[in-house]
Amino acid sequence: MLLTLHSPADAIIGHYRLAVSVMSPDGRTLQKTDKSDFHLLFNPWCKDDVVYLPDESLLREYIMNEDGVIFMGTWDYIRSIHWNYGQFEDYVMDICFEVLDNSNDALRNSKMDMEHRFDPVYVSRIITAMINSNGDRGVLSGRWQEPYSDGVAPYKWTGSVPILQKWSKAGVRAVKYGQCWVFAAVACTVLRCLGIPTRLITNFSSAHDVDGNLSIDFLLNERLESVDRRDREDSSWNFHCWVESWMRRVDLPKGNDGWQVLDPTPQELSDGEFCCGPCPVTAVKEGNLGVKYDAPFVFAEVNADIIHWVIQRDGQRKKLKVDQATVGRNISTKSVYGDQREDVTLHYKYPEGSKKEREVYEKAGRRVTEPAGISAEPGHLKLSIKHPKPVFGTDFDVIVEVKNEGDRDADAQLTMLAMAVTYNSLRGGECQRQTISVTVPAHSVHKEVLHLRYDDYIKCVSGNSLIRVKAFLEAPGESEPLLSVANIPLSMPEVVIQVPGKAVLWKPVTAYISFTNPLSVPLKGGVFTVEGAGLLLATEIPLKRDILPGHKASLELSFSPMRAGVRKLLVDFDSDKLKDVKGVATVAVL
Repeated sequence: MLLTLHSPADAIIGHYRLAVSVMSPDGRTLQKTDKSDFHLLFNPWCKDDVVYLPDESLLREYIMNEDGVIFMGTWDYIRSIHWNYGQFEDYVMDICFEVLDNSNDALRNSKMDMEHRFDPVYVSRIITAMINSNGDRGVLSGRWQEPYSDGVAPYKWTGSVPILQKWSKAGVRAVKYGQCWVFAAVACTVLRCLGIPTRLITNFSSAHDVDGNLSIDFLLNERLESVDRRDREDSSWNFHCWVESWMRRVDLPKGNDGWQVLDPTPQELSDGEFCCGPCPVTAVKEGNLGVKYDAPFVFAEVNADIIHWVIQRDGQRKKLKVDQATVGRNISTKSVYGDQREDVTLHYKYPEGSKKEREVYEKAGRRVTEPAGISAEPGHLKLSIKHPKPVFGTDFDVIVEVKNEGDRDADAQLTMLAMAVTYNSLRGGECQRQTISVTVPAHSVHKEVLHLRYDDYIKCVSGNSLIRVKAFLEAPGESEPLLSVANIPLSMPEVVIQVPGKAVLWKPVTAYISFTNPLSVPLKGGVFTVEGAGLLLATEIPLKRDILPGHKASLELSFSPMRAGVRKLLVDFDSDKLKDVKGVATVAVL
């Protein structure tokens, strides 16, 4: 007998058991079997499902692809890392349902929670709360500064599977540590695994607007040091990652279907939980901030003004600079056609300076005119910072230019400051500071050079931080002091990986991995971490000896591929002086 089951398109997702019993005419059970069980998922191939996506090439990427590329760095120096989502690795699906079963909603009322699991809006919102461990049994604990010694440093992870496995094996205790791209990547794994088309997004120059006034206020004292406020501060992150998931929003008015922002990084409470979204991308673009969920917060992430204030000795605040075009730049995701970057900024906002953009700002309540206190008259002096793209471990120069467009010579005082900051603007140590008097002849340019030497900046830079250079110019004749800020990422050398010969399913293959120390000091405590969906489980290989300056560390690693197709082998190298060094190789498994 062939029996066909047809599940409705709005069925509850989850782990089902199928029982079959054979009854006699008088009602006795002759045979019973309930050994069959299966998982039911959302189905983006089914046109009646609210996650239906009618494009096969998009489904291949946003559901089926286990390899990702995450963009990071700064808006003008974008770098990328490869990530192993691994949504089809063994037991990952069971862990994804374990994530849902441990949410606060499920623990409070499991029957009601279960009844809502037909709805991707409900399920995806639960996932944004559960990927972080703030206030629940969530997967990852966040930490944004050293030390990470009681866990794994966020930049060391190269995939989601070890994180999910660790959380499950530890009896659903939070794994240490994540930062925004790790939270987003693990969310992407869980959502794809449950059948919701999902992609990881990076927003460069991302605003975190705590007080909801659509402006990010930075306070500096006269030494250019940031002034700590008593309340929680607004901040601007060099980049911030979230995910977008594709679904129809039957709970909202027309025009809100399609990509929805979901942000699992714990930032602000939403309905009492550290979760964010789903928020329709179109609502952000149109400035419809009344739409569920968290539209004002997401709108500010891509649209807030940045205002720099200087607090003078008498305690008065003086406005230095209003920046209306910096926040929300080069919003990026991996292309469906390869590992290159696709720019999706125009999904989030109208072109900078357009009439439509101004209309949206007015609708959203962001002022468009220059605030009072900024003089309309432009000064004659211009201040800019030029810098190379330095490699970590090298010495480099930063040039500060003062341009005098006036007819008279100008005397001014120039302060230059170099400091370490993390990607989300937490301040590290000060590397260098100079204050000098300069005279700039009429219609000419004066250049000052700041020499940044490895021996100096290594004392203040750690992990994946970058160097922020600030230049501050005060001239008696000018109406306003000038401020210029540049973020300089330090690029890392790469791990070299070679996989010669043919890779065949279940047959051993060897990878040759090497790394050359570019620094002038030895590297101690070196560890290679290797993983790849369908190739091998995450493996740590510590080095037995130090790597001397200019010397190469090499290793051979044999593994047997577990699944056919085009696979990515990811390697991370960490040591005492050099961290977050990555490498990737493509392996075609026959």
